[in-house]
Amino acid sequence: GIKSGPEIARAALALTVTVALYPRWPVITVAEPGLARLLSWMLGEAALGIAIGVCVSFLLESFVFAAQMMGLQAGYAYASTIDPTTQADTGILLLLAQLIAGMFFFAMGLDREVIRIFARTLETFPPGNFSLAPGAVNQVLNLGADMLATGLRLAFPVVALLVLVDVSLALMGRVNAQLQLLTLAFPVKMLVTLLLLAWVSVLMPTVFRAAGHRMLASLHAVMGR
Repeated sequence: GIKSGPEIARAALALTVTVALYPRWPVITVAEPGLARLLSWMLGEAALGIAIGVCVSFLLESFVFAAQMMGLQAGYAYASTIDPTTQADTGILLLLAQLIAGMFFFAMGLDREVIRIFARTLETFPPGNFSLAPGAVNQVLNLGADMLATGLRLAFPVVALLVLVDVSLALMGRVNAQLQLLTLAFPVKMLVTLLLLAWVSVLMPTVFRAAGHRMLASLHAVMGR
């Protein structure tokens, strides 16, 4: 995360983005804005930044949601590692999904599109003019539903096959009660998940690109373009 990065790099990044957006800086017509007006501007800019951040988070969390469903069913919830963002224990599939989603986000140029949208807001929404309309709120809520749908699309093949594996092992245990299927279930389910993940990974860029286009369309709608 940005908080875990070096302070000098964070300051340099913020300064670089600020200087790059200099031609788009708004011209404030108010001679001496009061404290109340400045506070209203701050709230409006905070709402704008939160709206953009929530839309991007919904896109990235769709992969994490899929990894959570797959890891819980396959038994990978027991395998944990250190999350470099929070320095806390997290599932290995969750961390892998976060890294893959972040890599796709930058590799497909979505970060540049988000900065371009932000630069556009400096012209369309001068300080104090942004407000979340009901239509914009619906766009953000629809992205939340799209996050769940995208996660289900990615996880459903793995979860469905794991259900079939559970049914097969249950039938084998019913036929022969002497079989020690409990020790066999975890390795089989983990191996099946890895094999199917190798196939699903081919579809991940296409799914992420489609979800990214929907996210950008929602951002344009929220920003009134």
